[in-house]
Amino acid sequence: MTAVQTSPEQIGDASDAAGQEQFPAGAQVLVRDEVWLVRNAVPTRHDGTRVEVVGVSDFVRDQEAVFFTRLDAIELIDPRDTRLIADDSPNYRRSRLFLEAVLRRTALPQSERRLALADSFLLDSLPYQRRPAELALSGANLRPRLLIADVVGLGKTLEIGLTLAELIRRGRGERILVVTPQHVLEQFQHELWTRFAIPLVRLDSVGIERIQREIPAGRNPFTFFKRVIVSIDTLKNTDQYRHHLEQIRWDAVVIDESHNLINRGSLRNQLAQTLAPRTDALILASATPHNGDAKSFAELIGLLDPAAIRDPENYRAEDIEHLFIRRTKISTEVREQMKGQWADRGPSQAVHCPATSAEEKIFEELAAVWLPHDGSPSVSSVPLFPYTLLKSFLSSHAALKATVTARVKTLEKKDDPQGTAAELSALHRLAELTADLTEADSAKFGALVEQLKSIGVGPASDTRVVVFSERVQTLEWLATVLPAALGFRGRVARDALRVMHGGLSDEQQMQVVEEFGLAGAPVRILLTGDVASEGVNLHRQCHQLVHYDVPWSLIRIEQRNGRIDRYGQAHPPQFRALILTSETEGAKDDTLVSERLLEREDQAHRSLGTAEAVTGLYRAEAEEKSLIQDLLRGRTVDESLDGRPSGADADTEAMDDFLADFFGSVGEEPDTEAGTEAGESSPESAGSGTSTSTATGSVLPRLFDSTAHFLDEALREVYPDARDRLDLDRDEQSGLLSFRPPADLLHRLKALPVDYLREQRLRERLLVTFNRRLAQHSLQRAREAGSTSSWPEISLLTDLHPVVEWLTDKVLVRLGRQEAPMITAGVAEPTYLVQGVYSNALGRPTVVKWMGVTRRGAVDDDMVSLLHRSGVGPTMANKLRYRDPAPLVDAIPDVLTAAEAFMEQHRDAWDRPLRESIERHKLRLGDWEQPTLADERTKKRLTDLADDLLTTGQSPMLRVLAVLLPDPDFAAAASIALSATPAAL
Repeated sequence: MTAVQTSPEQIGDASDAAGQEQFPAGAQVLVRDEVWLVRNAVPTRHDGTRVEVVGVSDFVRDQEAVFFTRLDAIELIDPRDTRLIADDSPNYRRSRLFLEAVLRRTALPQSERRLALADSFLLDSLPYQRRPAELALSGANLRPRLLIADVVGLGKTLEIGLTLAELIRRGRGERILVVTPQHVLEQFQHELWTRFAIPLVRLDSVGIERIQREIPAGRNPFTFFKRVIVSIDTLKNTDQYRHHLEQIRWDAVVIDESHNLINRGSLRNQLAQTLAPRTDALILASATPHNGDAKSFAELIGLLDPAAIRDPENYRAEDIEHLFIRRTKISTEVREQMKGQWADRGPSQAVHCPATSAEEKIFEELAAVWLPHDGSPSVSSVPLFPYTLLKSFLSSHAALKATVTARVKTLEKKDDPQGTAAELSALHRLAELTADLTEADSAKFGALVEQLKSIGVGPASDTRVVVFSERVQTLEWLATVLPAALGFRGRVARDALRVMHGGLSDEQQMQVVEEFGLAGAPVRILLTGDVASEGVNLHRQCHQLVHYDVPWSLIRIEQRNGRIDRYGQAHPPQFRALILTSETEGAKDDTLVSERLLEREDQAHRSLGTAEAVTGLYRAEAEEKSLIQDLLRGRTVDESLDGRPSGADADTEAMDDFLADFFGSVGEEPDTEAGTEAGESSPESAGSGTSTSTATGSVLPRLFDSTAHFLDEALREVYPDARDRLDLDRDEQSGLLSFRPPADLLHRLKALPVDYLREQRLRERLLVTFNRRLAQHSLQRAREAGSTSSWPEISLLTDLHPVVEWLTDKVLVRLGRQEAPMITAGVAEPTYLVQGVYSNALGRPTVVKWMGVTRRGAVDDDMVSLLHRSGVGPTMANKLRYRDPAPLVDAIPDVLTAAEAFMEQHRDAWDRPLRESIERHKLRLGDWEQPTLADERTKKRLTDLADDLLTTGQSPMLRVLAVLLPDPDFAAAASIALSATPAAL
């Protein structure tokens, strides 16, 4: 495609765009003596309106381009110049397809708050997963911006996909950027394509290199594709990418695991500060979006709405509820809707592992020298280091060796022989005690082998297990000894186990996750560090998890468990934790901390739905640090968890109360605002995360009863010889369509994931279907035994699928410039089908009306109902009668005048809900006092944005789509019927 680089200044204050040209999607324009079809149009500050088009006339047919009104003469063809043409297609197929294509290509207006597409995707119908999209569209915010903070496993990716789909249908999702941790790139990309048919091009380190080889030197790689997904670890390199990102304007930006953005001054924070003002929609997602610090959390909310919080050190839940949605597994709406679809978890089973004699010697050394139980001082001058040693040992002797070695090197670098002698001596003793240890000396290893065998892990079994450890050295040691202990030999042993930790590249991490999710892959054991504890789906083929060591954080334990305890898990998740025990007096074994943490995590999960609010610290690292400090002060685990965090002051306590209230009160289903009509939600109710269940049937105006029927007739119209030209094969029983994509469709398929294109050989043949069961079966089969790819062979055709969009555009260009068909139908007099659109200064429609207008000036504002009443449908007959278009053309100016008068008459009523919502925002902005000049500029920018969202003062854009003509036979039959009525009486 042709993509043009724009700066923020070009977008800037859209209300200053000269001319305020309106180029609605689906309209035809004349540029450089060629006819083009408008796909999207947005104003810029300096270059007029930016218009994305696809070629219609022969010389540019199917070519994509971008034009600017200040650089090219773009002529929106005058509706008064419409030419009326006859339609000789059977059943007026060409006309019906054209009308349907215009309906499909026209963006839903800004005033339409209801969901339009929620029932059409490859996912279960769960109303709780729709609520984020409802909140984003509710009008509670100036822009679609929100933080999705559902706890681990509820389906945040699906909620994001639904929201993006609705934005795309409204013309607000052309350019999308998704930013995720590197190990979930392909997983996120996979979900959005297979579930929603939203293609994202992956621009990881390898992807960017590939694109830069394909594009001209110096070209911005982020303009090459419209919808991309990038690793945050790649994108945070601001020195390399910031100048590119500052020149791009996005329709929607998604940042997953957004709690990583909080630390001011960090590279991730700088990235967020760069992206937030350069996008319309912003979706942040995190199960733990806060770190317990009021100012940091306010900064995260400020990315969404800078005016939401007046005082970052003193604010209430009500200040941000319009930007925030959070549920847990025990929330009423989730619990009721998920019955039978998510197996309940049990508690973590503590497996006691009595220390071996070699391990008891280490316990004795630690208890005597490093962590004396009699109150005597530790040999280490660093108070926290003895606990680092202890945790290393509780992980494995391999981890302990590495910790001892690293500490020795640190001390030897110090020029203080006298001050370090005692600690070095103690370290050398630990080194001697661990020097010759093997797996035979590890009680945990023996217990692990026993537990894995008991659940069926072995060469003759398909059972899979995830084994977590905090220490890379433990993971690498287990990888060398575990397969043989379970009976795996040779190549089978190598294939049966995979290791994942933060030291692997993004490609390596994604490969490990994909293999573990494929039933046909030979991998049975995944050894992973806590890099997999955030965002990674490991539940597809696995419901067994072992904590080889236990993190000293409730949040981290919950995150680990959430890898297999999540939406879509078919079996009850089972958790085991290896608890090393000791007989040594004063030994701090796993029963001291780990076993108690497991119990408290399970209690919190069952009573609160999440464990993150228990300590009031909201960060895994802070929880562990506070716990160790409390242990040093002589507190127990329960005293540490239930008491106030060490060093907390009154402000911290107040913030704890706020967070506990805000993040803990999630168990009740939201109440619908009184007076809100069914299928709608008020801005106020949506702001609090409430809305009614939305019926989608009335949202989208449709002439065809389904997308499947539309596509079927479109293929017959555009490719009457499809069996030969496309090698089309249709299975009527299953609904499978198989064909060879032509060149213009291949061009669109470049936006699909590269791995998917290659592995399924889509450039040679496409397999698509409207049968959701068939698509779901294909997706499931991709994960089953024998599959070498997680990408399904068959994709579900949704309204957003490139094949549907391709055929829609092909139908639109079947009619020439300014042509409108004449259709004989059941109407009493000629009725003109007219589209009317009001827009705002950003070029987005605020009101869209589909009208039927007679020459007398009578207006029916429900064109679709009119068409159905008039018998326009697949069974209507085209009798091929000639009609002289001249008198009909002469009436077009009067018809347009009547349509415009009708729209002007009702404009205020149609506009009132939008205007009232924006006025509320402006009042809130007026109360927002800003201490700095930068904030004052932000306030002005938001005030200007509010004005830009209002309908402009211009006349509506009008377009004649077709003319319905009376059927003489119908009129004669009606006349006979009327004349016969008295006699019948």
